[in-house]
Amino acid sequence: MSTQNQISIEIPQTVIDDVIAKLQDCKNQLAPYLQALTTEERQSLFKLGNKTVATVQKTKIYMNSNPEFIPAYMNISEFTKDEKVVSQLQPIVNLTAQLHSDTDDTMMLAGSEALQSALLYYGQVKEANSKGVPTAKPIYDDLSERFKRGTYKKKTQ
Repeated sequence: MSTQNQISIEIPQTVIDDVIAKLQDCKNQLAPYLQALTTEERQSLFKLGNKTVATVQKTKIYMNSNPEFIPAYMNISEFTKDEKVVSQLQPIVNLTAQLHSDTDDTMMLAGSEALQSALLYYGQVKEANSKGVPTAKPIYDDLSERFKRGTYKKKTQ
């Protein structure tokens, strides 16, 4: 286990509070327009990716230039509204995906380093407890709960 420190930052609490407030404001502003889906609903829908977004946008252009191919049973107004929402939300989805990725990576790196240090401390406490250091016992008893392993039964052959 390496103890090389790859991240050494301190984010001021005022920055965290400000970002949370701004994100909450964004969520509140968009809330009337957003719709949550169940897992089953998500699985049943056509998926929109880079290629399919371009297909929808290109189709809109062709519908404007060649309306003779629009099926009579197609709701053009709803298609136009849906395409506009996709175009409006795409930059927000991209930005939040980047933010999620960067914050998740930073938290993972800092968390990994913090856990490595915690394990070093736990190892020292465990060693002190095994040597009979009385002040180590309550710490060891508390922390060792996190490292209990389940019992595994060997398969009989």
